[in-house]
Amino acid sequence: MPNPITRIYNGETNEFEDRPMTDDEFKSFKEYQLIKENEYKERKAKEIAKAALLERLGITADEAALLLQ
Repeated sequence: MPNPITRIYNGETNEFEDRPMTDDEFKSFKEYQLIKENEYKERKAKEIAKAALLERLGITADEAALLLQ
């Protein structure tokens, strides 16, 4: 399967060039996607943990914010 197409903009000529990604570009792209996916999962896990803690304490997020002031 060929690598995905990337679009490169040339500001000097005001033109776009569509071409397949090089192997290195595609590898970097996949690594970037993995990093972003992991960041998303971590953020969601923190949101779930926070909601569970607030539920256990029986308070809202606004009430918790008041306690931290």
